This record gives sequence, structure tokens and C-alpha cells, in this order.
Amino acid sequence: MPKNSKVTQREHSSEHVTESVADLLALEEPVDYKQSILNVAGEVGGKQKAAEDELDAEDRPAWNSKLQYILAQIGFSVGLGNIWRFPYLCQKNGGGAYLVPYLVLLVIIGIPLFFLELAVGQRIRRGSIGVWHYVCPRLGGIGFSSCIVSPGPASKVVQGWCLPRQKAVPASTVPEGSSGTVIRMVEAECEKSSATTYFWYREALDISNSISESGGLNWKMTLCLLVAWSIVGMAVVKGIQSSGKVMYFSSLFPYVVLACFLVRGLLLRGAVDGILHMFTPKLDKMLDPQVWREAATQVFFALGLGFGGVIAFSSYNKQDNNCHFDAALVSFINFFTSVLATLVVFAVLGFKANIMNEKCVVENAEKILGYLHTNVLSRDLIPPHVNFSHLTAKDYTEMYKVIRAVKEDRFASLGLDPCLLEDELDKSVQGTGLAFIAFTEAMTHFPASPFWSVMFFLMLINLGLGSMIGTMAGITTPIIDTFKVPKEMFTVGCCVFAFFVGLLFVQRSGNYFVTMFDDYSATLPLTVIVILENIAVAWIYGTKKFMQELTEMLGFRPYRFYFYMWKFVSPLCMAVLTTASIIQLGVTPPGYSAWIKEEAAERYLYFPNWAMALLITLIAVATLPIPVVFILRHFHLLSDGSNTLSVSYKKGRMMKDISNLEENDETRFILSKVPSEAPSPMPTHRSYLGPGSTSPLETSGNPNGRYGGSYLLAGTPESEL
Repeated sequence: MPKNSKVTQREHSSEHVTESVADLLALEEPVDYKQSILNVAGEVGGKQKAAEDELDAEDRPAWNSKLQYILAQIGFSVGLGNIWRFPYLCQKNGGGAYLVPYLVLLVIIGIPLFFLELAVGQRIRRGSIGVWHYVCPRLGGIGFSSCIVSPGPASKVVQGWCLPRQKAVPASTVPEGSSGTVIRMVEAECEKSSATTYFWYREALDISNSISESGGLNWKMTLCLLVAWSIVGMAVVKGIQSSGKVMYFSSLFPYVVLACFLVRGLLLRGAVDGILHMFTPKLDKMLDPQVWREAATQVFFALGLGFGGVIAFSSYNKQDNNCHFDAALVSFINFFTSVLATLVVFAVLGFKANIMNEKCVVENAEKILGYLHTNVLSRDLIPPHVNFSHLTAKDYTEMYKVIRAVKEDRFASLGLDPCLLEDELDKSVQGTGLAFIAFTEAMTHFPASPFWSVMFFLMLINLGLGSMIGTMAGITTPIIDTFKVPKEMFTVGCCVFAFFVGLLFVQRSGNYFVTMFDDYSATLPLTVIVILENIAVAWIYGTKKFMQELTEMLGFRPYRFYFYMWKFVSPLCMAVLTTASIIQLGVTPPGYSAWIKEEAAERYLYFPNWAMALLITLIAVATLPIPVVFILRHFHLLSDGSNTLSVSYKKGRMMKDISNLEENDETRFILSKVPSEAPSPMPTHRSYLGPGSTSPLETSGNPNGRYGGSYLLAGTPESEL
């Protein structure tokens, strides 16, 4: 260091020397900013790690193109939930009545929070652990919870799309034999339900009667799970270099298949009835708080909020990328995909409802004919234009009303059903079965059914693959960023671990565990994670400060709408949602819809005590890192990188980064002046410091006022904050 620098003067003199950051650096000799780290105070430890963090971010992989990034976000957000969960909730909650609350919540919660995650990931260029440590060190546990809550739904996703398709199309007859000869007979379970329902529950899932009946592993599904995770591992082992190329096919192919299914579905008889049922709102349902709660939960799942995948993908973006446009585009495409899949499902449901209604009419017409032959009913009750050989649903309804009016006292003993199309449309198939049964039903009426069966299976693979790549990125990116573990080894380890977790879902009772994870164990922790993300940015980091940084990053100021959503509306809505979820769990014991083989029907059962204990444990484990990290950092048991300052260089341009220093203390520290005398410095923003790291430049306890300085590469967005 030059002898005439003020740092040297301070070293050899006890007199007070006043200097600014500019004075400090004005006479420094040129240095190789990628290699040079100077510590005058002689302290070691954190400086090397801090410099490595900066260099790692400088060398961080980036997307090859904007299209590749958009397809990655679409592939992550558009998954099996759009194919089965959204249509199921739409049918369960009154068709069009569900679309209204979903759209409202998508605008006031979904898009603002999706934009928030995109922005923080792109600005800080770290995974979820690094991002939330930077925003608020005491809430750094949010990132760890995001990593923990991901594997459950992730394993479930793969379990869903790797279902073995033993047959090209479902069969309505099952070969049976007792003496070497094959006798074709109708299964009672199939006869009581339908061919496609039987195919789903018995052929594909081979499901048990309850969650307590494990039934052992379904070996076909177990092998399929192994293949599925092998495909995922190969797709993500190299990070975005390998997964980005996969997205071109995995994100676009499902839309081709969906479009084909929609065209064929609309040509089916009765499809219009299903579509009208979908878009006919039921106002009483719209006012039900349960509908709004389920719509909000679906918004979280649909956009992938809280899982860390959105942040991970955006962290590989360039700093000036327009993430505001990305948030609106991906959210719209996600909603469009959900509506497209729902149109297909409801078109097929309309067709299926007509088939089942005709079956009901035939069965009840036979009963009426029997009553006529036995003189239980008089032929005078039958309208003259009714022809039993070609009985329509309208004729049966008219005949049913007449018989009911005349035989009012004895009508119940006749056992006649009304056979209303509306009743058939309202009968919901629980959960995953809705879409799979509906699509399978459609395939049986396609020309070249085996081909469409293969296309359907490939669509499931690609939907699951896109979601899994994002989920795995949400786990691996923050861990690799924070702990510097080998990428390939850690990724393979995650896939192996997830495979063993997935064995829980390939038992015969596995579908009931899917319900537990999907409806209960992931929902509450996910809501807590997202609301804390919102609070950390809006109320701790500061909405105004965040908006200003977005203006610098994007080159324009985002709409004022986002300010009010982040600051007030979204936190309030999510607080209400969290409260409602907790109350719902307390009022209505958690349960699931079980398929009873003997009855060939679904029955709602409550989870047994051991399953409740497992459910509570899963919720506790997923949320535990948040209070643990908060307590450790509050009592200074874990370093949060606070009260540190670093001076950074980038190509001759100097910037300073402050971590948790009060404004007045910061001014005195740098300038040795009272605040009123200090010249206005550049905007003070904090740099990302990894967990457990210390700043390269720290104040020393030396009475002479000696301190350490560092040269760091400010090549990352966090050093420019």
C-alpha cells in the first residue's frame, strides 16, 4: 500500500484521520480484482468464502435463450394438477362458480406473489436458501422449509404419471378360468360401476379398501417409478444445461395431445351438456368459504409458489430480464391450460353422463314393465305415446312423474330412480380418478385407440417431467449454492432418496397417501411459507425499497397495483386462508375417499390415529426450520452476516455493500463524521453473505481503530443491490 495513503497514516499515527471510501481507494495500486483479497487487520476465515460466493455468481450458468426459460417455467407450473386437480375442483365446486373465485385469487394473490418470487430470484441470483437469508436472515428458514416440503408432492407427481398402462384400452370383461378353459364373464365390480372406473381402480391402481390395508407393493408401478426417477435424474443431473433442452419437448408436447383430445371430445354425443354444466355458475357455491379456500390452495399449487423452483429458475436469468412480463405470461398460460384440460374432461363427462343416464332409464324401464306384468302398476299410468322399445330420457321422466303423483304413498317401495342428467353430471370422481377416467373413456371412442393410449401416457410423462425438473431445481439449487456440494452427486442422491419415499405411493393403498400429502401435509406448510415470503419482502425488507430496486433492474417502475397487493391485500388474504385451513382441520377431521371393492363405490373414511400422527409429523417437520433458524439467529447462535461491511470493485467501479448497519452507524463507520457532515453516499444495499460467512471487512476491537479491507469482485447482482 502506498506510504501516503490515509490508511498508512492511521497505522503510524495516533492522530485522527478523516477519510471517505473514495479517499481510501484513490491511491491504491492496480490489482487483479479476481484474485486479490486484502485484509489489513490480518483476520482470516470468512473473506475467502465471500470472495468465492461472488466469483460463483459471476460464473453462474444462464439460460441459452428466453424461450428456454419461459418453457422451463411453464413446464414447472403446468403439471398433473392442471389435468386432474383443477377439473375435479371445478366439478366439485359448481363448475363456473369455481372459475370466478379462482380468477379473483389468481389476480390478487397468484400473479403478485409469482412476480415476487421471479424478481427476488433474478435480483439476488441464489436459490431459495440464499434469497431468504439475504432478504431477512432471521427468516432464512423459509428456504430450508421450501426444500423439505418439495419431496412429498414431487414423489406424488411421479407416482401419478408413471402409472403402468397394462392395456391399450380398458376392458369391460375379465377372463376367468377354473379348469383350464377361459370363460369370459362380467366382473361384479365392473358391472356395478363402469369399464373405465373399473380399469382405473382395479387394473391400474389395484387399490385396497382403506389406507390401513397396505396390500403390499404394486410391482408394476414400482418398476415404473424406478424408470421415472431414472429419466428425471438424467434430465437434471447437469443442471439447466441438460434440463433446459428437455423443456422444448416436454413443455410443448402436452398441448398437442390436449388439443387432439379436445377436438375428439367435442365430437362425442352429449359433450355440449358437459360444457354447459362447466360454465353454468351456481351462486350458492360461489358464496361458500370452502370454495374460496380450495381455489386459493389451487393457485399455490398451479403456479408452484413456495416450492423454490420458481426462484431457482429465475436465478439463472440475466439481471435486466423483464420478469414482470414473464409473471403475467406464465400465469395466463397456466390458467389457459387448466381451462383447456377442464373442457376436455367436462366434454367427456357430458358423454359419460348421457351413457349412464341411458343405462339408468333402461334399468328402471325394465322395473316398470315388470310391475305392469304383475299388475302392481296400471297401464293407464303410461302415456300413450311412450314406446318401451325406444324409450327416451324425456319419455321416462314424464312417466316417472305420473307414477310418483299417483302412487305417492307406495312410491318409495317401487325403487324407481329419477334418472336425471344433472345428477349424473354432479357425481364427482374423487381426485386423480376424474381426469384419468375421463381421458380413458375418451380413448375408447377414438379411432386407433392403442395409439391414443400411448399418446396419453407420453403426455403424462412430459407433464410430470416438467414439474419434476422444477421441483428438483428448487431442492438442488439452494443446497448447492449454500453448501457447495458436488452437483452431480447430490442430484443423484436426491433422486435415489425420492425413489424410496415414492415407494409409499406405489402400495395398493398408495392413492390414499397421495390424498394425505396433497390435501393436508403439503397445503398448510406451503401456505405458511408463502405468507412469510410476502411478509419478509413487504414488511421487513420494505416494499418501497423493493419497488425501487425493481425499477433499477427492469428499467421501468412496476404498476402501483403490486405495491398494495404485496403490502396489504395478499398478506391479509393468505392470513385468512391459513386461519380457515386450521379451523377446517379442527372442525372436520381429515379423511379420504376410499374405493370399496364389494360396493364398487367410493366411501368417505376418516384417517386412523396412526395416519393422523404421520400427518401432523409431516406438517411439523416441513415448518420446523423456520422457528429453529429464527431462534438460533435471534440469540446469535448462528451467524447471520450482520454488522459487516464489504467494499467491492468491478472494472474500476466501486460499490459498497452494507449488512444490517443502522444508517447513522454506517455513516460514522465509513466517514468518521457525524451524519450532518457526511456527504451523500451511494444507495446502501446489502450483499448476499452465505450462511455462516463473515464479511471480508470487519471492524476490529483494536483501540487504535484499525480495521480490515477487502477487494471483491462485484460481478453479481447482489453486490449491486
